[in-house]
Amino acid sequence: MALAQLNRRGLLRAGAIALLSGCDFTDRKGTQRLLRTVSHVNDHAQAALFRADVRAPLFPDSALTQPFRFNAFYTEASVPEIDVARWQLQVGGRVHERAPWSLQAIKALPAITESTRLVCIEGWSAIGQWTGVPLGLFLKHIGADTRARYVGFRCADNYYTSIDMASALHPQTQLAWGFAGAGELPEPFGFPLRLRIPTKLGFKNAKHLMELFVTDDFPGGYWEDLQGYNWFAGL
Repeated sequence: MALAQLNRRGLLRAGAIALLSGCDFTDRKGTQRLLRTVSHVNDHAQAALFRADVRAPLFPDSALTQPFRFNAFYTEASVPEIDVARWQLQVGGRVHERAPWSLQAIKALPAITESTRLVCIEGWSAIGQWTGVPLGLFLKHIGADTRARYVGFRCADNYYTSIDMASALHPQTQLAWGFAGAGELPEPFGFPLRLRIPTKLGFKNAKHLMELFVTDDFPGGYWEDLQGYNWFAGL
């Protein structure tokens, strides 16, 4: 309720700005400026309400979605093929240890398994079981500067996204390498490694990760830059 009220206030504020500035909704550039203003207000409102100790709901095995739904900006036939023997996760930005990580090394870190709901901005949701290392623990291993504002991700399918540091350190945010009890991810769901963050909408859960970086410079995101989606995208 509080988030909805804040978002409504943001919308009213943006509308007032538009009226005071004489924004014409037939003017594409003016409309885009208005929508960007609303989006930024929503981002700030959601960030203000975020709490590291508030967890997304967990579900029993009986609630798992069968089959789990594929989603991407391309068809399932276009899922990238990755040679895991040659694959490495590159790390960079404000970190002490820049050496790339193999999947075997990532799997050697302590992992968590949780069944959580993925909520798509298109209006559907699915419950899946994910196994992986908490992102906060991984950031600790690479000596990340957790005073930095953002963690960004780049993917094998040319997708990219970023999250705020507080969300990166949330205990349920993970670099997932397993699905539904299996020791690896199915290719359509992000093989060999994906970001799983149940406190945010599905488009923030980047698949087929190739690079992770820590930065103070705003990295943006694929859908945010292309379609103006809200960047924070918190639930």
